Amino acid sequence: MDRSLTVNRWIYGFAYFGVTASILLVHILPIEVGPDGYPGPDLILCITFAWVLRRPQFLPTPLVALVILAGDMLFLRPPGLWTALVVLGLEFLRGREAVSREAPFPVEWGLVAGVMTAMTAAYLLILAVFGVEQAGFGLTLLQLAATILIYPPIVLFSRYVLGVRKMTPGELDEAGRPI
Repeated sequence: MDRSLTVNRWIYGFAYFGVTASILLVHILPIEVGPDGYPGPDLILCITFAWVLRRPQFLPTPLVALVILAGDMLFLRPPGLWTALVVLGLEFLRGREAVSREAPFPVEWGLVAGVMTAMTAAYLLILAVFGVEQAGFGLTLLQLAATILIYPPIVLFSRYVLGVRKMTPGELDEAGRPI
């Protein structure tokens, strides 16, 4: 394995952990950053999906599961439910990274929006089946819409600030083969 690929995996793994830990820290601080009563977008989900569609080899599933599970604990969600749904969505998108690499951005955005919508619907359905109290349906839809709308700026931030870009045909995969 190429040394630079291994080093990049560690660097991007630490960067992902640092960015998501910073987002979690801001969320638990006792400050008001938005209008009262309106949920903000799920920035961690956007960053996770943006990164997995650009550099899937730099975003290990256990790291994502650990970060999302920490969010479950901090935000008092049912432990592991949202984590499992995010991991399923992550692996679905990881399997379609080669297709999305060739597609224009609106197609990628639609794919991500579809996965986010399916995850939210499954989450609400599972909570309803087990009779778990949940936020209002309207608030959940507002958060989903905000998350889908914030995805393009997150992609731009990831690309131009953090340097997470799509692989090009001249690059090598993790086995050293041309893409």
